[in-house]
Amino acid sequence: MHTTDFDYTLPPELIAQSPAPTRDSSRLLVLHRTKLPIEHRQFRDLLNYLRAGDVLVFNNSRVLRARLRGCKPTTGGQIELLLAEEVVTNEWWTMLRPGKRVRAGTEVQLLTNAGNASLVRAVVLAKNDEGHCRVNFKGTANIMDELDALGEIPLPPYIERSAGTDDNTRYQTVFAQPTGSVAAPTAGLHFTPELLDVLRARGVHIRFVTLHVGLGTFAPVKAKNLTDHVMHEERFELPSDTADAINAAKLEGRRVIAVGTTTMRVLESVVQPSAFNFQLSAFRGRTRIFIHPPYHFRVVDALLTNFHLPQSTLLMLVSAFAGPGELHGRELVLAAYAEAVRKRYRFFSYGDAMLIL
Repeated sequence: MHTTDFDYTLPPELIAQSPAPTRDSSRLLVLHRTKLPIEHRQFRDLLNYLRAGDVLVFNNSRVLRARLRGCKPTTGGQIELLLAEEVVTNEWWTMLRPGKRVRAGTEVQLLTNAGNASLVRAVVLAKNDEGHCRVNFKGTANIMDELDALGEIPLPPYIERSAGTDDNTRYQTVFAQPTGSVAAPTAGLHFTPELLDVLRARGVHIRFVTLHVGLGTFAPVKAKNLTDHVMHEERFELPSDTADAINAAKLEGRRVIAVGTTTMRVLESVVQPSAFNFQLSAFRGRTRIFIHPPYHFRVVDALLTNFHLPQSTLLMLVSAFAGPGELHGRELVLAAYAEAVRKRYRFFSYGDAMLIL
């Protein structure tokens, strides 16, 4: 299949620039893979589609306050740094803007959120072929301890405003725990503590995985053919209690529902290939799994997700799930997206949700 097979037209005004008034007041498009029509609901109606015994799996990664601002002490030129991945304490791969003229040895004085000079400096050590800079932070024992004072939430590039105070909470899930993502696992943003309590009371099993979302989630697919695309790598963890809950559900014929494409990537990365003995075990590692049509899913029975960018790997994953093992899922999803555009759904990170059953 070609990358352009996953294109669609989206009016710019449908790109959500801010969250819904409350987390669970978003809209919900329900797509049934084996029957029509598409259903248009409110997110709170999700309760009508879940049943006792379902295992609902979330990604609990917390978003870093990864966007830092600074200046060159020699020239006063403004520099923005975006933390991408920690190498060791105080040494990170970052994106610098502007970064074309940045060379090894360049020093950046970091500024506080109030715009004042801090004691922390970033020194560029190297630059890779992708233009990312490896930097060492000086003036602090650990840059992670300084992010509340120096960093801000890194909103996606299609949100055309600076991060505000509300984004510190609304661009995090209510169950976020280990810090490490540069983008939120957005399908989980719709859930409130109250809604989770109702689900538990109704017998839905709530479990978590961790996948730290990297900058690659926003990287365009440059290859013409999907088979030529090199997927970005991300760190993940599947804990034992989640593995045990999924194993029991599959053995007993109960559903496993992934909340978000990042959760889906974890679960499909760790499944054993044997067709005769389904068994997940606790695992920590890295994944480059690229799910696109046709793909045979082993773990997940239903998917809750947001609406994704044209020609993105996330849209390709959703299309694969809509038609497991076949190619027609792309047509089904693009038709649903066209319907969402007609109905004026809100798209992308702060947008509405889609449930595929």
